[in-house]
Amino acid sequence: MKLSTLFAAAMAALALTAPLSALAQKTLKYAHFQPAKEDQPKHAGALAFKEHVEKATNGSIKVEIYPAGQFGKDQPTMEGVKLGTLEMAVAHDGAIATVHKPIGVLGVPFLFDNHEHAWRVYDSAWRDGFSGDMVRKTGIRLLGVADNGVRHFTNSLRPIQTPADMKGMKIRIQPSPVFKALVESLGASPSAIPWAELPTALQQKVVDGQENGVTNILAASLFQHQKYATLNGHVWSIHGYVINDRFYQGLTAAERKAVDEGTAKAVAIHRKMTSDQDKNAKTILEKVGMQVYVPTAAQIGEFRRLAQPPVRQWAEAEIGKAYVDDLFKAIDATKR
Repeated sequence: MKLSTLFAAAMAALALTAPLSALAQKTLKYAHFQPAKEDQPKHAGALAFKEHVEKATNGSIKVEIYPAGQFGKDQPTMEGVKLGTLEMAVAHDGAIATVHKPIGVLGVPFLFDNHEHAWRVYDSAWRDGFSGDMVRKTGIRLLGVADNGVRHFTNSLRPIQTPADMKGMKIRIQPSPVFKALVESLGASPSAIPWAELPTALQQKVVDGQENGVTNILAASLFQHQKYATLNGHVWSIHGYVINDRFYQGLTAAERKAVDEGTAKAVAIHRKMTSDQDKNAKTILEKVGMQVYVPTAAQIGEFRRLAQPPVRQWAEAEIGKAYVDDLFKAIDATKR
């Protein structure tokens, strides 16, 4: 028998005895926008997801993590998930809005009483219904919701104690029409700038200020270009764990279970890390040199009075009253 024939026979025998998982291995590309550091909530969650999914599936799913916006900015990343060139991503609400505008309903200001209240809504039947709608319209499934930090205003000009202090300021917003309506309602001028371009925009004074949670202020060192922070907590911003539904439905039941469990673990880590920073925002931001103002309840009430009604009305008109009503019903049902 020729050597080539013997080699072919040996390779065929090896294929027959190879583990099924090796032959049928699926690759799950997982993208997020934070640095590849374990002190970053998105990346810490991604590492936990990878460890759980690969172990729980005995290697039938290989998870490849792409941090720091390696798949592009907001829209290219979300288009990748929609098309299936990227299986999974953890993206903020502004990015998700580029393919599914209704996520903007979560930008209505002053929705929740505290972190725990927000999480009860995110884990309720409201998310299941929202995800189902998103799948039908985009082919993207919302597997879980974590925190992008309670959003506060920062700026380089002066302390913001009341909405009157914001008049004339140029404020960076994420690319979302809801945030545009919010900033305009407080008398400032909004400017939509992608996350990756924000530090440069602040440094070059393209805008005077921005609004973000503590996690993102630290992650991008925004404090280097912003002297003042006001802990008004206008929006409970989110990171959505999204997956291409065609890929998800193509998994076996055991693989889907592993992905669901891995997402739950990542979300839990993500929430704790972000909320720990939110709850210690004043101390954390003062340590990096910012002047931090904590508004009184009456001042927060003034922000709410000006911002919530017009933004809610805008959302009802532009996103749909049903989306707004569904969210507010879930908020009311989960109050304690």
